[in-house]
Amino acid sequence: MSTTNPAVPAVPAVPTAPEAPEATRARRTGGDLVVESLAALGARTVFGLPGQHALGIFDALRRSALRYVGLRVENNAGFAADAYARTTHGVAPLLVSTGPGALMTLAALQEAAAGSAAVLAIGSQVPLAGIGGGRHGYLHELTDQSASFRGVVKSVHTARTASQIPSAVAAAWASALSAPHGPVWLEIPQDVLLAPVDVPPVAELTVSVPELRPRAELIAAAADRLAGARTPVILAGGGVVRAGAEAELLTLAERLRAPVATTFGGKGAFPWEHPLSLRSWLEDRHTTRFLEDADTLLVVGSGLGELSSNYHTFRPRGRVIQIEADLGKLESNHAALGIHADARQALGALAAAVAERVGEGERGSAAADGGADGPDAPEAAVAGLLARVRERIDGQGLDLEQQVLAAVRDALPDEGVSCWDMTILAYWAWSAFDARRPNALHSAQGAGGLGYGFPAALGAAVAEPGRPVLAVSGDGGAMYSIAELATARQYDLPVTWLIVDDGGYGILREYMTDAFGQATATELTRPDFVALAESFGVPALRTSPERLRTDLAAALASPGPSVVVLPVLLRMFAPTHLAP
Repeated sequence: MSTTNPAVPAVPAVPTAPEAPEATRARRTGGDLVVESLAALGARTVFGLPGQHALGIFDALRRSALRYVGLRVENNAGFAADAYARTTHGVAPLLVSTGPGALMTLAALQEAAAGSAAVLAIGSQVPLAGIGGGRHGYLHELTDQSASFRGVVKSVHTARTASQIPSAVAAAWASALSAPHGPVWLEIPQDVLLAPVDVPPVAELTVSVPELRPRAELIAAAADRLAGARTPVILAGGGVVRAGAEAELLTLAERLRAPVATTFGGKGAFPWEHPLSLRSWLEDRHTTRFLEDADTLLVVGSGLGELSSNYHTFRPRGRVIQIEADLGKLESNHAALGIHADARQALGALAAAVAERVGEGERGSAAADGGADGPDAPEAAVAGLLARVRERIDGQGLDLEQQVLAAVRDALPDEGVSCWDMTILAYWAWSAFDARRPNALHSAQGAGGLGYGFPAALGAAVAEPGRPVLAVSGDGGAMYSIAELATARQYDLPVTWLIVDDGGYGILREYMTDAFGQATATELTRPDFVALAESFGVPALRTSPERLRTDLAAALASPGPSVVVLPVLLRMFAPTHLAP
């Protein structure tokens, strides 16, 4: 890896603002109430990008102990906050300005909503005199700014006076943390943020986040069905990961001897190499049939949406039990015994109830016919399914793709975190990548927008200092967040960015060619990514599939940010949802 570039000047230190006069330092404003409220609720880090109307908050940051991580584009700041929230299972504050700055966060907040990430977005507003629908001509003015967020976030909050700020921040924080986690929007007018306040600093704020417990009669009914099932199967979604319910899932699966598949958002919820692990091959007809054939299918933390149901081709023949914290997803696609509850609470209660029915030391009724090791045993059924999936993939001449994905897996240490953009290699990873540990793989498969991988990796690196973090993007997606190389360098974040350069929007090229015979608007002129990274003072190199494992491992082991560019044309495995 190139660690120096004589043609590139050293990155200058960020200048320090001159010290303010004593009178200015003693002055507190509405912005201080925002910052003090966040700190009182437990925030340690905030993400964002300053703007004219929001300067009251940013001025207050220098009087606080909060760590500020500033990105170059508001949408990227939102992606960083998203990954920080997912990684910590907590709230990630995001600070932006009015109008364009606020609206630039919408794509990131949509992903946070789809992925249940607790992002607390705080934006400024025009002065109070400009609010109410009139056209006063203020800079950044919108007729109804908050209306732009109502269809995206969990809740919208407004503080119109300084005294309302602490309670509004607390209410927004509680909403973001309530099950299911999700993004919220809080806006405060510019003049309220700038106005002096004559109240004591916010020393304590408490929020009450109710536990979403399952109803006892529903747990009893579900336990009866599972304990009496001959072929129970579990599908674990992102709700298991967000709730931190991996241990409860493992206990229940082993108690029932039930095979477990994980959705793309649920990767890491169940050990990849476990004898009961069906892994994540959901875009596969063999897996779809396996789930359909279960006489009792337990779906946890998934709405059985498009990707989790092999593009809505899934047709269960047995009974379905669904545990879901998002009420809108409960039975939204398939009839089920619906349990509206947090995944951890419900799985823990269900494991205990099943134990009472099958006995703590017994193996569960799933092995009743085949015995512990017979051909009909659940472990044998799992091994058979994985063999059929492997045979299907191996028959498509996709050795290069499997080689590249294996090289990435081998290069990333087990304790590492990976963040994936919408690119062909990520589509492979959803199905075939072993995350190795819970909550260690993040992707944009919820909303599916480009540009997630690198800024999300920056947020994950802030959340888990000391862990190597990998970002994976295609060349098209990389251009959405190339400016954040400056952010990575400024904060010296240990993120290695793998850019798979195939000359365009690779997955769209495949889709269009398959559907129309040729692709349109998918080919791109790209920069020299290595030279571009080095211009930011970030070490970079160009690799090949044969050298990828070694080069990527070396980059991940090096301190600070780095870029590895892989020029290669990858293909997707054939879909099965289009077959008769």
